[in-house]
Amino acid sequence: MYLTREEERLLDGENGEALRRAMRILLTLGEMNNAERLIPITSAQISGVSYKTIGDAGLEFLQDLAKDGARVMVFTTLNPAGVDVLAEELGFPQEFINKQREILSAYESMGIIASCTCTPYSVGNLPRFGEHIAWAESSSVIYANSVIGARTNRESAISALAAALVGRVPEYGLHLTEERQGSFRVEIKAKLKSSTDYAALGYYVGKNYSGIPVFTGASPQAEDLKALGAALATGAISMFHFAGATPEYREEKLEVVEVGEEELREAWEHLNTCDEPEIITIGCPHASLREVLEVVRLNPRREVWIFTSRQVKELAERYIKNENIKIIADTCMVVSPLEELGIRCIGVNSAKAAFYSANLSGISVRFDSLENLLRAE
Repeated sequence: MYLTREEERLLDGENGEALRRAMRILLTLGEMNNAERLIPITSAQISGVSYKTIGDAGLEFLQDLAKDGARVMVFTTLNPAGVDVLAEELGFPQEFINKQREILSAYESMGIIASCTCTPYSVGNLPRFGEHIAWAESSSVIYANSVIGARTNRESAISALAAALVGRVPEYGLHLTEERQGSFRVEIKAKLKSSTDYAALGYYVGKNYSGIPVFTGASPQAEDLKALGAALATGAISMFHFAGATPEYREEKLEVVEVGEEELREAWEHLNTCDEPEIITIGCPHASLREVLEVVRLNPRREVWIFTSRQVKELAERYIKNENIKIIADTCMVVSPLEELGIRCIGVNSAKAAFYSANLSGISVRFDSLENLLRAE
């Protein structure tokens, strides 16, 4: 790979051990993917935040970087933590909470904003169309590429952090215009009634195909695109196009895949693993203010936990009069240790939540529309 003089100095350790290590990570990644150079980025989004997922080894790695004087060079935000750090409403074990605080402290000492949300675009980390970024959380990556039109590969927690520290990323994959074209067209032959239907569509396509799908045959709203992308990203898909809804869509002659009622039913059946949820959990990806207010409008008769960003929580709390609604910031049902609270079955309207709750936590789910979940006795 071609390196500028400044990059060579970073690699030689002239600016400290932390930046030397970060450069080695990026060079290895670039060489593996035949990148010719590093390019500047405008922001980063770091995963690997929950103590549940990174453990003591991850904490030690972060603390070592912080001790070496590591500081990010671009605006950088964090994924959800493993607990609701500020309020501690959910009653997780104190040792877990203490470890989580140490993780956040290490990140903050590197100049990273402890936003603790998987929707960074809703809390100020909003790139412009065409900007190069280094984001690591799968649902935010696919949203940035598809809906915003920014450019990022699906970085790992380590490579996103390395990119934030040096302000650069290897130029390959979805940073290249020729790699952002559609691979196949998905003609939607089913009636999509809710964002949960879009989630089922995304889960089916992500489970059975790879590449960049181009969707036609429906008119999604913003929350529908978010649900679709998050579900697609449970597979190997990091970008999609949607006719009339995403900025890089264009007419192309592509192989056609039809998805109808039968395919959606297959996705629903695969995602549903229990019938009677102990609690309803909403907000994967984190709920927008509009989604929170929809829960309020439906006036649920059973307990609902809404996971969102601190900013949305602060805006929404004044509207919540129903004691069944609990709004929680900093974490979500996927990265928090709900199983340690004795919870075995949750209700979700997100295919991403259904997939990862089963695979990361061993928690069964009822996957259904928001209206059906909230109106059930």
